[in-house]
Amino acid sequence: MINIYTDGASSGNPGPGGFGVILHSGKHYKEISEGYRKTTNNRMELLAVITGLESIKNPGQEIMIYSDSKYIIDSVEKKWVFNWVRTNFKDKKNKDLWLRFLEVYKQHKIRFTWVKGHNGHPENERCDELAVQASKQKNLLIDTYFEKEELKLNL
Repeated sequence: MINIYTDGASSGNPGPGGFGVILHSGKHYKEISEGYRKTTNNRMELLAVITGLESIKNPGQEIMIYSDSKYIIDSVEKKWVFNWVRTNFKDKKNKDLWLRFLEVYKQHKIRFTWVKGHNGHPENERCDELAVQASKQKNLLIDTYFEKEELKLNL
């Protein structure tokens, strides 16, 4: 079993953001984080899950994802995202990330566990620290899809 702990953060919604991921299986432990200059909290929550899953090299793994994001957990567990695919994500945000998620989701046996955020869960607290630190770095990445979509809305 591989455990993936995730969290996303954004200062302003949209604003500078980041995500934090912990992968843990047996003796193996890895932390991953990245920051973006303009994004949303939901995008960072979802990107954390995607990054964790994309870090797993061998398909067919049993994975437990721990997240404090009801947006992600409900979208998958209640099968909303699969309906969004059928409607081509009409009136839904984050299509690019959901499609990327679905590509890695089908490669493994994945379950989700909801963790209450900011409630003392050690790995969730660490992921939050990683996400916030990443969002405050000097050389933030560009969430190109988000910024392009936002520009379209403002024209």
